[in-house]
Amino acid sequence: MSLNIFHIVSGKKWSGVEQYVYDLASELKKEGNYVEIVATKRESILNRFRPLEIPISILPLRRKADIESPIRFARLIKRGRNVVHVHNVKDARMALIARRISENRNTRVFLTCHKVEKAKKGFVHRMIYNDLDGIIFVSDLARNEFLLNMPSLDLSKTTVIYDSVKRDTECGAVPPFDIRSRYGISPSKKLMMFHGRVCPEKGISVLLRAVTQLDKDRFHLVVMGSGELKYMGEIKAFIVANQLLQNVTLIPYQDHVQPLVAQCDFGVLPSVVREAFGITNVEYMMLGKPHVSTNNGAQPEYIENYRTGLLVPPDDYKALAEAIETLLDDDGLCAEMGAAAKRVFDEKLDYSHFMERINAAYKK
Repeated sequence: MSLNIFHIVSGKKWSGVEQYVYDLASELKKEGNYVEIVATKRESILNRFRPLEIPISILPLRRKADIESPIRFARLIKRGRNVVHVHNVKDARMALIARRISENRNTRVFLTCHKVEKAKKGFVHRMIYNDLDGIIFVSDLARNEFLLNMPSLDLSKTTVIYDSVKRDTECGAVPPFDIRSRYGISPSKKLMMFHGRVCPEKGISVLLRAVTQLDKDRFHLVVMGSGELKYMGEIKAFIVANQLLQNVTLIPYQDHVQPLVAQCDFGVLPSVVREAFGITNVEYMMLGKPHVSTNNGAQPEYIENYRTGLLVPPDDYKALAEAIETLLDDDGLCAEMGAAAKRVFDEKLDYSHFMERINAAYKK
């Protein structure tokens, strides 16, 4: 029997959570479920969801004194077998209130925790966690950190479902452009890449310091993504000051990133924060590319050092430079790592495995 599945999205800008919802909603629709997005009135978010051609309901989803949202949402879940999937505690509270108002006992509410953070303390939050039908964590690290403040939580309602990434089939076999040709990158230089949000948390400054330690005749770094104007200005100033204009290229955010990532020799993802999962890491693995990552988040749960990738401490530009040199020096190791990473992705992290676990959680 199909389900009515509502994903509540209250973020102010498009991020990994919104992409998680987009991909999941797309697959759930293909499986024959009724799927609906519930979001605030932000055109930048709504326009990204509209290509899915599924219903979108607009609610205030305010942080405080929001009586309107649960009352209106209760009308949507008044009948049928419903799954409400939320992605933060605020929206979980709204959904639980709406369920009480609707009096529909066939409505279940799930929360996915996308961050590494302890459960929020206090009576209200304990009630929310206990009233939820399930709490999904994107890694063991995320679950263990959460439970430090909530040791009494019924563990049977918690589950770890590793995030995944869908293959980009919209772009076809032809990439948007050839990176080396467009930016005049010599074929004799190894092409390494970072892609994602360009911000201090992702370790871009550490990466640029690391490449100052390398032989400039051997590499070219592509940083693909967008960030705040002030930080982008700082990055550009560092590149100029350290004479890296011939070795570092900044490419804006791209809709179809996978065909571009496929052109690199290896990736570098030096996040300095504890990543709850690390979706960009998995993208390199899916494409059979070796990559260097930091070891301070959930990355060691699916990356084996010197087998499927290289792991280094965060905020250590010298260790990062040494790891990059290892990949610059050893083509055989790069090939072995890339092949092993792809096998792990295909066997454990493919989007089909993610969907199987999500559906099992919904129907448990």
